Amino acid sequence: MAYTVRLPAFEGPLDLLLHLIEKNQLEIENIPIASITAQYLEYLDTMKELDLEVTSEFLVMASTLLAIKARTLLPKPKPDNEGQEEEGPDPREELVQRLLEYKRFKEAAVFLKERQQVHGRVYTRPNSIEMYQSLLPCPEPLAGVDMPKLLDALRQVLKRAVKVEPPKVRAAEIRVQDKMAQVTRKLVLYPKGMPFTSAFSKNASRGEIVVTFLAILELLRLRQVELIQNGHFAEIIILPAKGDNSEHDGTVS
Repeated sequence: MAYTVRLPAFEGPLDLLLHLIEKNQLEIENIPIASITAQYLEYLDTMKELDLEVTSEFLVMASTLLAIKARTLLPKPKPDNEGQEEEGPDPREELVQRLLEYKRFKEAAVFLKERQQVHGRVYTRPNSIEMYQSLLPCPEPLAGVDMPKLLDALRQVLKRAVKVEPPKVRAAEIRVQDKMAQVTRKLVLYPKGMPFTSAFSKNASRGEIVVTFLAILELLRLRQVELIQNGHFAEIIILPAKGDNSEHDGTVS
């Protein structure tokens, strides 16, 4: 049975670029185009391998980055008659302005969302079911681990797969259900939580790694496991979820 997993990874190419800049602790006004372009293209390859939707705007941004990179590699103009170099416009300038504007809108959206949550805790006298929904907290299986961080962790595991000669296993022999059961069994060996990388076999092929990753996402969707990350750069930990999940039918939406 084919599995299709649809997850909101990035809202758009500017969101992905901003994630890369923040991850590398860079200044937007001084973007190292060569490094950012390489990481951006690597992310697109990972997203395609996971069948995540890569829309045309992501590809347009990739072309833009490559064009800017090419312009930065061109030789500088020769000095004029007075011996001064003519400095042309910075090819990154338009991209920097778009990123700064996007960051302002994103910060404004976060502020408005926080204000909405504050006002959402104000209750009026009329009795309704909406008044009590916020009093019944729903368990959060990701616990602060978002999709970009998961992709970062997956990319590290995929890099490890390139360095070894995996056994020849046909893709049809690797099933999501089997990997779900394998991850669940491994969790028993880690009472304090299993490191994300330990869910993947050391000699796994790229195909097996992707199927294992999809199995973890399916266990998350069924609320059978949860993920935590104790620090910004700490390793992601997989834990058994609290509560009974027997009502789920095991299919992927």
